[in-house]
Amino acid sequence: MTTKTDSDIWPDPGISRVPYQVYAAPDIYAQERERVFMGPAWHFLCLDCEIPNRGDYKSTFVGDIPVIVVRARDGSVNGLENRCSHRGATLCLEKFGNLRSFSCVYHGWSYDLDGNLKGVPFERGVNGGGGMPEDFRKEDNGLRRLRIATHAGVVFGTFHDDTPPLADYLEPAFVEKVARVMPRAVKVLGYNTQVMHNNWKLYAENVRDPYHASILHLFFTTFKMNRLTQRGEILVNDEGGHHVSTNWRDPDASIDTYREQDLRAVDDEFALNDPTLLDYQDEFDDNGTLQILSVFPGFVMQQIYNCLAVRQIVPKGPDLTEVNWTYYGFEDDADDLTTLRLKQANLIGPAGYISMEDGAVGEFVQRTLPGAQSEETILMMGGHTAESQTSRATETSIRGFWKAWRRYMEI
Repeated sequence: MTTKTDSDIWPDPGISRVPYQVYAAPDIYAQERERVFMGPAWHFLCLDCEIPNRGDYKSTFVGDIPVIVVRARDGSVNGLENRCSHRGATLCLEKFGNLRSFSCVYHGWSYDLDGNLKGVPFERGVNGGGGMPEDFRKEDNGLRRLRIATHAGVVFGTFHDDTPPLADYLEPAFVEKVARVMPRAVKVLGYNTQVMHNNWKLYAENVRDPYHASILHLFFTTFKMNRLTQRGEILVNDEGGHHVSTNWRDPDASIDTYREQDLRAVDDEFALNDPTLLDYQDEFDDNGTLQILSVFPGFVMQQIYNCLAVRQIVPKGPDLTEVNWTYYGFEDDADDLTTLRLKQANLIGPAGYISMEDGAVGEFVQRTLPGAQSEETILMMGGHTAESQTSRATETSIRGFWKAWRRYMEI
């Protein structure tokens, strides 16, 4: 495989035009695995509450690399590559479980919860023949481990020794924003998995794109949940890869500008049979109705009204992506608030009233890529830089993603 040079991939030094080839080229996808997902970045693995007991595990991914998150005997959390060190078979085939040790179905090699190799069937051979050589040492052949860090009940992992401490990686403003929607003990309400036939970066762009939200999503604007005329802000961290988009409750914000531009986002013929779908409890005492937070490369936290969820972007190839949704509330939630969260979960996910369109538009872009490999996208709403802005008619946080991506990819 021939690796493209920097000038071949991205000849322009800026971040307001993106070459279409970065969404499709297999060699770029392979470099991302090495430089981003195996590189010095933190990756979402699970919520701490998903593995409450010793031996509880969840199988998940860092990029397209399968990993296991497990509660160790001492109560700490371990991250292990989900690959037997013998012949490479997947160890944990189930999403969740509880085990005293990990055993490979292929040849029976077994590992403790810290990833140490403990058992090799017929290690000394049979009837004096075969077996492992004398210089084979089990202590040198355990599972590859990840570094683990937790903030506000969210568990992150990294393969790289030089990844900075998690608090430094997130930066103070984002540490605070994560804690805002994770202020106390969490309970999981449910899961969804969405398969998208597009490159993972198209979805990473989408969640950082406040400009599209009230144009693409008819539900947002028609039912006055999210309009660019509302008070809001976009925060972008110094490195560019993390962002927060925030709206505050403003039922009187005008939609006249949408009507004047004849956008499909407003349709007065639509109504709700159950208006309580859009009930709202100001549970964080700040009147914030929307917070979409992303952490580079593939983690998203969301508050839309009282629907809380985390999303994990999982690349499955240059043109295939999975998004794993985990919906949550708090252990001390009143029954009516839990009911509201579950009802509002219908707003998002694969068939959500809002986000079903996001599952389509990435593929609309991916379809055009064969003829566009020498062309570039335009990312100039709000300027050419990646910095925090009060206007949400901007693509500044998408430019921030590419600023971080270029740094990791050394492009």
